[in-house]
Amino acid sequence: MTDNSERKAQILELADIQGTLLRQRPWPYTGAYFLLRIDDAADGRKMVRQLAPQVASAERWWDPPNRAWFSVALSHAGLRALGVPQASLDSFPPEFREGMAARAARLGDVGESNPEHWDPPLGTSDVHVALSVFAPDDAGLQSVLDGAREALNGLPGVSVIYRLDAHQLPTGRTHLGFVDGIGEPDIEGAGVASILQTQAGGDHYGYLPGFGPTIKAGEFLLGYVNELGRVGPMPQPDILGRNGTYVAFRKLHMRVAAFRRYLKDNASSPEEEELLAAKMVGRWRSGAPLVLAPEHDDPDLAADPQRANDFAYRQEDPRGLRCPLGSHIRRMNPRDDLSDTFVDVKLHRALRRGATYGPMLPEGQLEDDGADRGIVFIFMGTDLVRQFEFIKTQWANDGDFVGLGTEKDPVIGDNDATGTFTIPRQPIRRRLRELPRFAVTKGGEYLFMPGIRALNWLAELDA
Repeated sequence: MTDNSERKAQILELADIQGTLLRQRPWPYTGAYFLLRIDDAADGRKMVRQLAPQVASAERWWDPPNRAWFSVALSHAGLRALGVPQASLDSFPPEFREGMAARAARLGDVGESNPEHWDPPLGTSDVHVALSVFAPDDAGLQSVLDGAREALNGLPGVSVIYRLDAHQLPTGRTHLGFVDGIGEPDIEGAGVASILQTQAGGDHYGYLPGFGPTIKAGEFLLGYVNELGRVGPMPQPDILGRNGTYVAFRKLHMRVAAFRRYLKDNASSPEEEELLAAKMVGRWRSGAPLVLAPEHDDPDLAADPQRANDFAYRQEDPRGLRCPLGSHIRRMNPRDDLSDTFVDVKLHRALRRGATYGPMLPEGQLEDDGADRGIVFIFMGTDLVRQFEFIKTQWANDGDFVGLGTEKDPVIGDNDATGTFTIPRQPIRRRLRELPRFAVTKGGEYLFMPGIRALNWLAELDA
């Protein structure tokens, strides 16, 4: 039982929180991810010292000069390379110390997604620092990149070992054709439901329906009370851990042609293909949810932020006749589906940021052209096991929690062409078979995104 003080809204230290954590990326966007290796601790600390002032805090996010999205995160090996004391390194949780590649089998990264097939240097001990840089246009991106390059200038002990450019597709959607980024959790004190960006950039709205109950800040920020009614374990010293979070970085290659062929092979018309795609995802490509638009797409509904996310499953679609129980969005956020079980959905939510990379496959093309295209997923939360790994192992790659046995997420699950996907309907359900893998993991990292004071602490370790 939490006491009255824990039920009071917590005040977030916005000036110390990297803006990326609490605010969505710019829209439209262009950007890049960089991975760095530190071979000299002094140069690494100097780099952090020079990068820290360029990280916009959540407090300053809406200031016009700070419309760009810039963040700094480090691997466990990177913290060691900076000279973080061993006692501090040991205070991090074991899954972070092990790294994502070491936990690949648990996450379903097997077969083609096995780390032995990942893009180098992802999954290796060479990855020390990860930078993400996003802006609304090329000029804004170049401005931020120039500042980052200046911070690295004259530091031979720091090298850029990987770059992945990302950009919004002309459609404004993912490579599979779906609107993305819907249904983020509302964080107590600064959630996406209370502060939303418009395409014009930065308008403020009141709370929108459909985001579910507000979730305690401690689920996403270290140093605050979480949904268990306590402050969770935090890396030491406190200045290092407070206002930080853990990051799961995932590069997923999307097999767009295979997805299109599967729809075509299992539908009798283009209209049925669209319905099948919507059943697999749980929303039409426009973003309109099947629970509210079960038979036909409704772009007007999708474009209305007051309606597009305002639905529940148990109340409106308990049997999955509209939105299948095993669809992608119903797995990633079961909402009230598990209200009569011992699973508290609020304990397993994670912030998610995504960006597309690679060229579009031409509309209607059913054969793969060999290009690398897909999406970068960024998951953020204070407990990698309870949040990200639970979502991957229990919700994406298992079906028991919704009574579907061995069925997996039809879009991002580790399917192997032997899987099935069940579509409830009356009088007889439909079961799709030979479900292939549409998302192939090309790399991943577990990272720690420190608060801004922590960045400065890291920079002064030699002082």
